[in-house]
Amino acid sequence: MKKSLKKQEAVKTVTLNAQVAISKTETGMNHVQVLPDNPCAGQVEGFRGLGYGQLLSTGMFEFTRHKVTHSQAQTLLRLGHSSVSHCKDNTHRFTFIVKDEELKEFSHWLAVESLQATIFMREYMAKYHVKKEVA
Repeated sequence: MKKSLKKQEAVKTVTLNAQVAISKTETGMNHVQVLPDNPCAGQVEGFRGLGYGQLLSTGMFEFTRHKVTHSQAQTLLRLGHSSVSHCKDNTHRFTFIVKDEELKEFSHWLAVESLQATIFMREYMAKYHVKKEVA
């Protein structure tokens, strides 16, 4: 089942006559280079990005670029080893990060910063959310 596009994008296709140079190592393909027969500046718009490349046994090569999605969260509180964020899907996230050199103090920092985050969230909820009375 394919995802439907939210917004129709105009597609521009440029066809080039070219040779493809493939550098291989013992561990696999490292580099694929397209060398046009008549190189001319401005024929295609250059880009750099992540995606899937596929070289078929027939010699046909396809590359599909992926759009990079960034975090959809807004940071509400940033502490030394942790942060509290509000996500786009109306959830709250508590992230705790400790470097290897600080593992001896892990339990200390977890206790201190989770307490600070809890106090912050209580104040945040009291300020921005309506409390419902329980019957």
